[in-house]
Formats: sequence, C-alpha cells, structure tokens
Amino acid sequence: MDPIYITSSSLPEFEEYQREIAKIWDNRILTNMGEKHSTLETKLCEYLETENIALFSNGHMALECVIEAFELTGEVITTPFTFASTTHAIVRRGLEPVFCDINKDDYTIDASKIEALITDKTSAIMPVHVYGNLCDVKTIDKIAKKYNLKVIYDAAHTFGIKTSESNIADFADASMFSFHATKVFNTIEGGAVTCMDKKIIDKLNKLKNFGITGQQSVEEIGLNAKMNEFQAAMGICNLRHIEAEIEKRRNIFNRYFKRFKDINGLLINDVKPKVKGNYAYVPILIDGYKQTRDEVFEKLKLNSIFARKYFYPLTNTYECYNGRFDSSKTPVAKYVSDRILTLPIYGELKLTDVDRICDVILN
Repeated sequence: MDPIYITSSSLPEFEEYQREIAKIWDNRILTNMGEKHSTLETKLCEYLETENIALFSNGHMALECVIEAFELTGEVITTPFTFASTTHAIVRRGLEPVFCDINKDDYTIDASKIEALITDKTSAIMPVHVYGNLCDVKTIDKIAKKYNLKVIYDAAHTFGIKTSESNIADFADASMFSFHATKVFNTIEGGAVTCMDKKIIDKLNKLKNFGITGQQSVEEIGLNAKMNEFQAAMGICNLRHIEAEIEKRRNIFNRYFKRFKDINGLLINDVKPKVKGNYAYVPILIDGYKQTRDEVFEKLKLNSIFARKYFYPLTNTYECYNGRFDSSKTPVAKYVSDRILTLPIYGELKLTDVDRICDVILN
C-alpha cells in the first residue's frame, strides 16, 4: 500500500500560483516588502480581524524579534510541551525560560501554577496554544496585569480558529503565528506577529530589515527576517482556500473521533464549545491501551503509516540544555509527552486512509 505521511502541504492549483507570481516577472521585485507582501498583510488583517500585523520569513524569527521588540529581561514563564522554537527563542535572546506544567485535558499551560513561578526577575509569560487548543487566556491576563508582565502567545497552531468570546489575534500583548509548510495555512515558510500596539509593529518591521528605515538611516541593530514575494504570493493563494481546507480537515478529524471516542486507553479531545477549530492536528493520548504509544507508533510504521510523537521529548530535556533544567518539576508534561501521538491529517487525506490508520491501531 502507498505510504501515509503525517502531513502533506496544502497548495493551490499550479495555474493559480502562476497567475499570482506573473507580475513578479514584470516588476522584478522579489523581496523588501513588495506588492505581494503588502497585499498579504492587508488580507491577513481582514481575515484575523486585527489592525496590526508584521510578516516574517518564518515563525521562529518572528518570535525572537517580538521578544526583542518588547525589550524583555530576566525570566520568561513558558511550557516545555512545545516545539523547540519556543524555548530556543527565549534562550537565544539571553533570557531564562522558567517552565510551568500543563493541563492534562488540553495540554496547554496550567494557568493555576503560573503565579507561584513569578519572581522579581520575571518579565513575561509565553504560553502556547497547543494543537489548536486555546490557553486559559482570561486567567493569564489577570495574572499578567497583577504583576505588570507582558504576555506573548506562541499561536503557531491556531490560524483559522475563531471563538465567540474574543479575537485570538489580539490576545494579550502579542501573538506569533507560523505559516510553515506543515501548517493549516502556509506561505511555504513564514510567520507573523499580531499586536495591538502599532509602535511594536513598527519596531518589528525595522528589526526584520536590519534596522533600516531609509537609504541613509539605520535605527535598530536588526537582522534579515523578511518574507519574500514568492512566499507572500503562496499565502495570497492559500488564504483564498483556507475555509475549504479547514472543512476538509474537519471531516477527517470527525472520522478519527468517531472511531476512537469510546475506546478505552485512547483519548481524543473534541473541539471545545464556542470555538471554531482549525483541525490542525489529531493528537491521541495512549494510556492504559493494549499497546504503548511507542508500540502503536512502530506498528503504524510497519504498515507504512508515519505518525509523530509530538511533542516528544520535552524541550527541558533536550541535549543542548543538559543539566540546565529539572523536568521533574513538570510531571504532567512528562506524562503526556511519553504517551501522546499525532496521527496523519491534511486536506487531501482520504477517509478510506483514515479508516486504514484506525484499523491498524484498533485491530
């Protein structure tokens, strides 16, 4: 049988992308915030219902730049149940990550444990919306205001999510979105920061372009993290089809949910009430099942089905941080990380293939 991979990047029809990039051949503007870049900025502000956005070459550079733009110092409270980028961005900016444990039900940061980690060195909280599950933003906001802390959300997993109560692009001080090829919405590589403070957006736009503000003016010690015109063109195309892509993923997720929802030892969470999900991931927690997570992973691989242990290992156990952090302080994160498995999902995945995956796990 044909292999089934964890994901497959969403792409527009080839002819549509050709039409979108045709003008690039006319004006020869490939980067430096050209017409496609400006168009995508406008369209993303409309879609995300936000006034301010800065586009980047990738999500990681967006995260590093927003940390710098807020001039954070000392310690940042975050979670180890995340992709490497979150922790690396904090450390690379010369800050100390302080790891808070997670909730067992939705895998986001446990807001009830944040306050005990705050010290006189804490400058910010960086929670992660995991698999499209939103953090307890109200509690986090209260804590941040009480202690005068910045809140920057790693919102890499949340593009396309809508809630009836608030706008996810304008949570707290800033949110970082990833537009990597594996995401629900992609610009090949890419990322963005949304922020209600226009001054921070202006600073981000300086930082991502070497700090240059004019032909003879360099106001910041910046770097090169600009989104190019080909990336922006891909984003313009994919944004036209984002709702159709999410709907395809919803149907796939629902098939998984139907097959697994009553199986002892396999936990699959549904989308929360009052939330329109983006169905970016299908995480199952394998706990008390007839096989362990690792055994299920290997069984799938033997059948040419490639799932992912995501997030595993925890970032506070990486070799590059050997001896620096104590993972025993985040026991729930460790518990989940040892048992979580994300299954293949992408818009073009056939329901017959979903059933094939489920059959391998259940039989």
